[in-house]
Amino acid sequence: MAITSSAKKAIRASARKHVFNLRRKDALYDTTKSFTKALATKDVAGAEKLLPTAYAAIDKARKRGVIKGNTADRKKSRLAAMIKRARA
Repeated sequence: MAITSSAKKAIRASARKHVFNLRRKDALYDTTKSFTKALATKDVAGAEKLLPTAYAAIDKARKRGVIKGNTADRKKSRLAAMIKRARA
């Protein structure tokens, strides 16, 4: 358990950041999941409409440090590849 007041404050700040990070990560997973569900049901037009929101969620997670840069790039690349395969 934290003893000093600064350590107690750090625990409180960490708990607040944890909530925001979880929210950002949930948004990331929700948007990508809805995107993949749209593709699974052969709704390419719907998936294309969801692609910018998925990109935005990935970029926000990257900006906040929830995921690393290369991970964000890889996720975006895979989403784009999924759209490309679905069109063909």
